[in-house]
Order: sequence, then C-alpha cells, then structure tokens
Amino acid sequence: MLVVTRKPTESITIADNIEVTVLEVTKDKVKIGINAPKDVKILRGEVKTLKATNEQSANASGEAIKHLLDSHKGQKND
Repeated sequence: MLVVTRKPTESITIADNIEVTVLEVTKDKVKIGINAPKDVKILRGEVKTLKATNEQSANASGEAIKHLLDSHKGQKND
C-alpha cells in the first residue's frame, strides 16, 4: 500500500488517467474527488463488502435455504 500525505486541493494520479484530489479535511472526515474515465468502476469499501455479501447470499445452496426455512417454521410473526 502506498501512503501519501496531501493537503486540500492537492492530488495524486493513478495510471495516467485517474486523478484523486483532496477537497476538504475536517476533524473526522476527508472529502476526496475522483476524476476517472466512465468505464472505471469506483466503489466505496462498504458497498464492495455489501455486494460480496449479497453475492454469497444469492449463491446459497438449496439445502441451506431449506434449512433456514425449516428453522423458521412455526415461529410467530409479529
């Protein structure tokens, strides 16, 4: 991992076509801007994690789903 120190309005360039600029720094947040070609996917870390979790759920085996449904049979819904 490359670690760099930047001040507001300073930037770094990745692969000649992606520019990351520090826009604002507050006590507990850093606001960045990313300039990249439209075909470059940019995902926040929490979105990437959620996507992986959703994909795992979508690929659950039929047996796992049956077990889940069986374990909830007879439970009262409030």
